[in-house]
Amino acid sequence: MFSTNAPHKASLDSFTLNGKMMRYSLFAPRLYNFCLSLGFTPGKIMPSRAFCSDESQGFPTILLAKHFGAFPFNHGRVGGIVATGRHGPHAHHGKDLLIVQASHVGYDPETENFGEYRRFQTQGEHKSTSCGKITATLQWYEQEHALATQSIFLTLDNDTHYLTIDKDLLKTDKAEGLFLNLDKLVGEAARPDQSFSTAYRFKASKAFCQNIDASAWQANQRIAIGTHLKPDYFYFKRNINEDTEGHSHLEHNLIAAMPWILCADHPALAAAKINTQVEFDRTYRSIVREPSYQGKNLLFMAGLHIDISPKEKQLFPLTKFIPWAAYHQTEQGQKNMIEQAELTRLLRAQSTDNPDKIDLEIEINAMEALQEVKIKP
Repeated sequence: MFSTNAPHKASLDSFTLNGKMMRYSLFAPRLYNFCLSLGFTPGKIMPSRAFCSDESQGFPTILLAKHFGAFPFNHGRVGGIVATGRHGPHAHHGKDLLIVQASHVGYDPETENFGEYRRFQTQGEHKSTSCGKITATLQWYEQEHALATQSIFLTLDNDTHYLTIDKDLLKTDKAEGLFLNLDKLVGEAARPDQSFSTAYRFKASKAFCQNIDASAWQANQRIAIGTHLKPDYFYFKRNINEDTEGHSHLEHNLIAAMPWILCADHPALAAAKINTQVEFDRTYRSIVREPSYQGKNLLFMAGLHIDISPKEKQLFPLTKFIPWAAYHQTEQGQKNMIEQAELTRLLRAQSTDNPDKIDLEIEINAMEALQEVKIKP
């Protein structure tokens, strides 16, 4: 039987980091040269970024401007959501078109934790969450999950394995919350064999018992299920506003995969990976339906930004880019999907030398040296 959770595990497992990461200072020129290899015209490429509004995303934006000679069009909303309603204006701003989408996650090399980032502009230069939008979205689910792990108990009584489950977790008519896949925990036809004041006791299913170590059970003791509450055993419902590309869009992207995100070693990283994958799929389908993009050379690439928290006297993060997938179409109408392994290979095959790159300081000085243009009111 096809499990509804199977795609989410496959999504996280498929988006690999090992051997795929590259510094942004190397990725940006490779991306430019990759565009040229696809037939894009130098000086006629309009890049667009779909990044979070976090200030840590400024460094990648500057590097794209440097290597493409144009400040990127803005396709991004908070959390790395793509504003697909901006396709038309983007299409009219260049002959050849590039869109780079990336969710982001902070990384603290001192603690090796994902989801943290040092902000030197704050009082005390403290570390805070990054991406803050993703972290804030996870909080309610983390609280519900933490409560559930302490509200289900393992009991061994006369060599029989039982699960004692809080009655609130057994409610099926509540509007939102964490819901159990009870058939996987106690069997499809299980009935409680004992009632307590706030919980019911069930005989644990054979499959559940086989999936955890025998040492987890203690005779005549109630042991909280803790980390044994695996993603297959629960799911969430929540009343989320239906606002595509709005405040709750990110939560819509993540809720189905939330059990796998919460049980991952690094939930913030897992959430950023899922969001990138969902946004790539959604945006690709909007691009192929966008009339303004037809007859244009276009490359849409999605990936993940890892913002390595800067050290003292370091202005920008050492951002790394991990490609996920790309969609390429030619002005003649040819279309091609490029998956992660092939995309990484193609990018690494490009030169990191870009003779067309601009020196931002020289260009700014040149602008300042020009005679002032008088504007007539």
